[in-house]
Amino acid sequence: MQEIKCPKCGEVFLVDEKDYNQIANQVRDKEFTKELERREQELEAKREQELQLIRLEEEKEYTANITKKEAEIAEKERRIAELQAKLDASETMKSLAVSEALEKRNEEYSKDAKVHSENLMQKEAEISTRDKKIAELQTKLEGSETEKKLAVAQAVEEKTAELNNKIMEIANLKGELKNKEAENRLSEQLLKEQYEDKLKLKDEQIEYYKDFKARQSTKMIGESLEQHCLTQFNSIRMTAFPNAYFEKDNDARSGSKGDFIYRERGEDGTEFISIMFEMKNEADTTATKHKNEDFFKELDKDRNEKGCEYAILVSLLEIDNELYNNGIVDVSYRYPKMYVIRPQFFIPMITLLRNAALNSLQYRQELQIVKNQQVDIIHFEENMNAFKEGFARNYRLASEKFATAIDEIDKTIDHLQKTKAALLSSENNLRLANNKADELSIKKLTKNAPSVKAMFDELKQDE
Repeated sequence: MQEIKCPKCGEVFLVDEKDYNQIANQVRDKEFTKELERREQELEAKREQELQLIRLEEEKEYTANITKKEAEIAEKERRIAELQAKLDASETMKSLAVSEALEKRNEEYSKDAKVHSENLMQKEAEISTRDKKIAELQTKLEGSETEKKLAVAQAVEEKTAELNNKIMEIANLKGELKNKEAENRLSEQLLKEQYEDKLKLKDEQIEYYKDFKARQSTKMIGESLEQHCLTQFNSIRMTAFPNAYFEKDNDARSGSKGDFIYRERGEDGTEFISIMFEMKNEADTTATKHKNEDFFKELDKDRNEKGCEYAILVSLLEIDNELYNNGIVDVSYRYPKMYVIRPQFFIPMITLLRNAALNSLQYRQELQIVKNQQVDIIHFEENMNAFKEGFARNYRLASEKFATAIDEIDKTIDHLQKTKAALLSSENNLRLANNKADELSIKKLTKNAPSVKAMFDELKQDE
């Protein structure tokens, strides 16, 4: 939306892009009319110049034709004069011939009269032939004069007809221009009426929302914007978004939550778009005014925690800020894939992102297939590694048991060897003991004990 100030009354009103284009078209139509009038004047002057040139060319051509015809007439008159001279000469020759004939007749009266009559008839025939030629030449001269007049008249008629046609074309163009001007005036009047109706409707809507906001509390204002967006979405859910998930975000385990979450999946279950929505509004009479950027950080946090691809703030804050009134605002320079929109762009924004995501759905599905294949390969490798680790562990345990058994066997062998050595040593000791027992006698026992020896002697004596 843009502010435009009326140069006459000074009233400031808001116009959207469509209204602005209509006003620009009106200005362009006026400029087009001026340009058309200027072009018409130029065309008229150009045609006048062309007509003047045509007239000059026609006059020049007419003069050239007249000069040519006059030259032809002079040539024909010259030829007539020559023929007349020849005719006069022939008359003189005729008279001389008659005189000669009379003289010859007087001189040669005796000659045959028949020959003289034939000669006379021949002369008369020649004279008659010359008279016919003169008549034919006069007839041709009169015909050439008639042809000359007819040609001049025909050329004048053709040029006149051509000029009339051009004049009619100019008149037709003027009529078309007048019709175009009338159409432009009607179109301008219609656009003006439509624009006034739209302005009136917008003023009514502004008054309605002002009154609506005045009667609501801060909480109700926020909830009314959420309800408005939800109603808008539900009104076209089954026709435009039949497979979409659009519900309130009720998961506040992380300490915060958004307002709505939009998700949509393909037929194979591949999710191709997800959006976290936050709706913000406040009353015009609120003392502490918030800004849209105050909610960017929290919205980005909610988007990341809920695993959404896009984050959109539907806001009525900063109502006089032209940046947000112009349409969809991309704030991804602050936080990735984040946009700020007014409520009227709620459905168009979803449609825009959804259509863009649908174009990449095939690539997402192919990517998901590749990911699944990678996961399968990873699972196969994990199973293989688990088998290898289990086999290695069992082999290691078996090896340790074998080593322990071998050690125990070696220890047992050592123990038996020691037992054998002990037994052998015991046998030797027993043999020595036996030998000592065999060698034992009372004499040896009492060798160093005289008193015991005396006792044994006494006993022996008593026996």
